[in-house]
Amino acid sequence: MESDQMTEEEKVFKDPVHGYIYVHDPVIWALINTREMQRLRRIRQLGTSSVTYPGGDHTRFSHSLGVYEVIRQILLAFERNGYDWPHHLDRLAMVSGLLHDVGHAAYSHALEKVIGMRHETWSERIILDPATEVHQVLERVDPGFSQQVADVIGKRHANSLVVSVVSGQLDADRLDYLMRDSIFTGVDYGKFDLARIIRIMLPKEGKIVVRRSGLHTVEAYLLARYFMYWQVYFHPVSRSAEVLLRAILSRAQEVYATVFMPHPSLMGLFSGKIGLDDYLAIDDSVLMNAFNVWQKASDSVLADLCTRLVERHLFKYVEYPVSSLQVYQEIACDVEGMGYDSRYYCLVDETGTIYYDYYLGEEGTSGKEGALFLWDEERGQLVEMSRLSKPISAIARERQGVRRLYLPEEVLAHPVVGPRIVQRIQRDRDRFH
Repeated sequence: MESDQMTEEEKVFKDPVHGYIYVHDPVIWALINTREMQRLRRIRQLGTSSVTYPGGDHTRFSHSLGVYEVIRQILLAFERNGYDWPHHLDRLAMVSGLLHDVGHAAYSHALEKVIGMRHETWSERIILDPATEVHQVLERVDPGFSQQVADVIGKRHANSLVVSVVSGQLDADRLDYLMRDSIFTGVDYGKFDLARIIRIMLPKEGKIVVRRSGLHTVEAYLLARYFMYWQVYFHPVSRSAEVLLRAILSRAQEVYATVFMPHPSLMGLFSGKIGLDDYLAIDDSVLMNAFNVWQKASDSVLADLCTRLVERHLFKYVEYPVSSLQVYQEIACDVEGMGYDSRYYCLVDETGTIYYDYYLGEEGTSGKEGALFLWDEERGQLVEMSRLSKPISAIARERQGVRRLYLPEEVLAHPVVGPRIVQRIQRDRDRFH
């Protein structure tokens, strides 16, 4: 690391994932203390998952620090091993890792659907807006440095190595959040040997790859990711809270002009005219306060939905793998017949991810930047991992998602309506299979 990047005094954060997080660069320390970064202390990493895993209340702030620390450790490992890495871009890589989630919305990804803009776009806006403290810190480093950081986060930077260490199949973001989410939720299957992964990583031919001896370590990492999605991120109760949250935000957007807004920035949010200042003012506490207030809202649907979320009276679900529009309409009519607006009380939730994204051409070259490669030292060439690993090959073919229908508990518990809904879904499933 360059000597002019050292602080007068080493700063240290105690962290349950990495033990300690060390800050030597005054730019990193200044960024941590900006109001935009401190906002992330008030946004939970896992959104609504704490309704299922009470320990999962960690924040985007702690995760951002963790991503920075993982990158710092990777760069130190590259330096120790004498790898061909552009060390003049060390600061850019660490800053980009720290700021990769600076634009994250309250309650994780649910709010993005209301705003219609992904958090990566907001991150770039925060980094590039001259009025933000983050931008001012970055421009004091070097005029145009903020644009370089935005380009890394937006995956446009000319140096693919810097981009891939921040965002890729084996990046600092995933390496931190999988370990962090596993530790805080208390589940064991999300853990893997992070220290060894850092030791086996190396830059090669514009990619972050791993040594041939590290194949099984990467297998464990990808399997941990697979299990975390199925057991934590796709958990049906967590998804129920997410579905309910989306219903609240959708209803609030429809009736915002007729209900009390307990925070001025919410008016801009629901009217579709939200600016950067309003966006930065909205965190988890602002939304939860609104939900508390709206339990007594004049709009009965909004009041009921908020009460259900605040008091954890969540919707129940039935597996809903395949269904025709006609069956859904019939179920929606049953729900309407019990006095519920089906737009908010008969909700399909579909989740899924690609656990390992790759495409190989005839010559074995990757058509996706997300493919993982091993460096075969004996042959002096890169080999895509799924060609050597049965577990990774199986994960690469996995495209199964989860589709559920969420309804109020009293609808499914109704002695006539409940069984009829289940029977309709079963008939439809049998017809398609």
